Amino acid sequence: MKKKLFIVANRLPITIEITEHQYTYRPSSGGLVSAITTYLSKNDKDDFTEKVWAGVPGCNEATWNSITPVSQTGDFKYLPVFTNAKKYELYYNGFSNSLLWPLFHYFPSFAEYRTTNFDAYISVNKLFAATLASQVTANDVVWIHDYHLLPLAAMLREMIPGLTIGLFLHIPFPAYEIFRVIPKHWQREILSGMMGADLIGFHTVEYASYFLSSVEMTMKAKCDGNIITWQNRKIKVESFPVSIDFELFNNASEREDIKLIQQNYLTLKGDNKMIFSVDRLDYTKGIQNRLRGFKKFLDKNPDYIGKVVFALIVVPSRDGIKKYAERKKEIDEFIANLNSTVGTLSWQPIIYQYNHLSFEELVALYTTCDLALITPLRDGMNLVAKEFVASRKDERSVLVLSEMAGAAKELTDALLINPNDISEIAAMIKQAIEMDTDEQAQRMQAMQTRIKQYDVVTWATDFFDQLQETKKLQVEFNIKMIDSFSRATILKNYARAKKRLLLFDYDGTLVPFSKQPALASPPDKVIEILSQLSAIPENEVVIISGRDSATLEKWLGKLPVGLIAEHGAKMRLKQLSWENKVHADNNHWMHSIEAIMNKYVSKCPNSFIEKKEFALAWHYRNADISQGDLRAKELYENLIEQTYSLPLSVLNGHKVIEVRNKGVSKGISTLELLSKDKYDFILCMGDDQTDEDMFKALTDVDNSYTIKVGQDATFAQYNLQSPYLVQSFLDTIISYPKEPVDLIK
Repeated sequence: MKKKLFIVANRLPITIEITEHQYTYRPSSGGLVSAITTYLSKNDKDDFTEKVWAGVPGCNEATWNSITPVSQTGDFKYLPVFTNAKKYELYYNGFSNSLLWPLFHYFPSFAEYRTTNFDAYISVNKLFAATLASQVTANDVVWIHDYHLLPLAAMLREMIPGLTIGLFLHIPFPAYEIFRVIPKHWQREILSGMMGADLIGFHTVEYASYFLSSVEMTMKAKCDGNIITWQNRKIKVESFPVSIDFELFNNASEREDIKLIQQNYLTLKGDNKMIFSVDRLDYTKGIQNRLRGFKKFLDKNPDYIGKVVFALIVVPSRDGIKKYAERKKEIDEFIANLNSTVGTLSWQPIIYQYNHLSFEELVALYTTCDLALITPLRDGMNLVAKEFVASRKDERSVLVLSEMAGAAKELTDALLINPNDISEIAAMIKQAIEMDTDEQAQRMQAMQTRIKQYDVVTWATDFFDQLQETKKLQVEFNIKMIDSFSRATILKNYARAKKRLLLFDYDGTLVPFSKQPALASPPDKVIEILSQLSAIPENEVVIISGRDSATLEKWLGKLPVGLIAEHGAKMRLKQLSWENKVHADNNHWMHSIEAIMNKYVSKCPNSFIEKKEFALAWHYRNADISQGDLRAKELYENLIEQTYSLPLSVLNGHKVIEVRNKGVSKGISTLELLSKDKYDFILCMGDDQTDEDMFKALTDVDNSYTIKVGQDATFAQYNLQSPYLVQSFLDTIISYPKEPVDLIK
């Protein structure tokens, strides 16, 4: 089936200029443009019939129309999004770069909270959505990039519900304590907008984790690992560290034109050691601290004065924003002062250029320097670090890298520094300059192997593979109320079967929830149904519950049914003795977890703790709805943090948060039952998040039928609305004839 790929970013990947009264364009610079163009040019295995890049062109519609025939070349076509200059200014320099950029990079004091900026941000995103909707079909794939377009996915989802949408954020996502300073309405617009995508990608696991935390705390959405359940959809959140074209940089040093430029730099360098940095003008890049670190290195190591030169390239960026102009002035003054006080007529400590670099000049500097100094205060990834490492085919030179850059998670063989520690920067410069060649080679080899294995093509391919897997997950996860045809199919196959396994959750499935767990004893009707089902020789009935074994034994122990307690921690098949699946010595954690839960009992009236043999559960079904939800989110966050290094699972269930040992789940217990015998009919019914483990375990099992009680989306094949309908359905099974009338023709 034919489908198009729409790449959506703030700007088209071209810069339009006027020269001699004629409009021309050149390719734009930046990590995003480089990554996407490289992937499209090198990947020939996709099944897209056409690739279209949508973005603001940087000119008005009349100008664009005059150059359109020239621009429609290369790996993709262009879809321009036109907006007036004033609105674009408020959207781009306003909300995007005066609120989202500083806040997401941990500069909250720089953030500007202006309603006019936010309104423009939403308005421009709506313009993107309308432009795309005129071209996109439900069969196409849309790949949205970066912080300028966070609300766009939900806007497109509303217009074209079945559309496949991926979103990738190229900057950090902040911790919830930073994100929450945004006005609540704006928070919700951003997060709900992002969750319009099927797959949301970040550079690191840390950023993805922060996003999930914000989703839970702000939107009260259910998160199971890295899967969000939102508006009856499953959304996957994953890390994809963006990369580079390794071969391009690794082989570039062999080019004659680059060797010629490199020779000029070698002459400039002379017998000195060369430190090299290149960055956009931005307060997040830590250029001032880098300069202070270099000055401190010279102060502490005067023997290197006259023997080390620092080549600093600053690329112009966002000149219209006041904070950027201020940084430029500070950098200029610092360099002028250092050069005038330390430098001589024959030697200047800093060679400074405020301009763009060509690819050839960049690689020549990468391959000339003895040390690359890359010390951002906060950076989503920083591809300069990867480009530098890839370019060093000689396996020489050293990378000094900020631990606050996303790249630090991969390039662990760099000399990692805290960019706020001026003394550490100075010390690492000295260590790098004095590092022997064997250690340089060892570190370079390790980093080059990592970048080569996960290059830009692998990055994009990984994203699209995960996007496809997520769409499959969504197809499986839907609300499918059981209809007459499905009901007849289940009954007919039940009647024909010779060996049946009937798995039932208890609370919310066989009986409605009760305000107090102790009051949910089975009514006579349920006892009668279970007695009749278990009396049929072909049936094996198993109750698989989160209840403790003593309660199940008290309520159901006289019935010839199997009992599985605490989600699988204890098991009793028919009327045999109970078997522990968790060793009693593994419960040393319960005292400290109970102490945490007790604090939330005092914070949340009408909540209480249920203490089981192998688990602890905090119930808030009877609490005030808003207060209960708020405290539940807090407790869940607290427990996740406290149990991070322990072999425990924290379950966020239906009005209950439970802590239990890892390796225990209803899914594992279900698989154990299947290993003990063979069945030609399996019926599994449950209502809670814990029951999804059973449904998933039975996904590929022949002759199995899974039913979710309630109206939530699920991995089960069907839904029934309530425990009363479950009882009615089981009554029908009991009375159904062994030799069924053929209801399905």
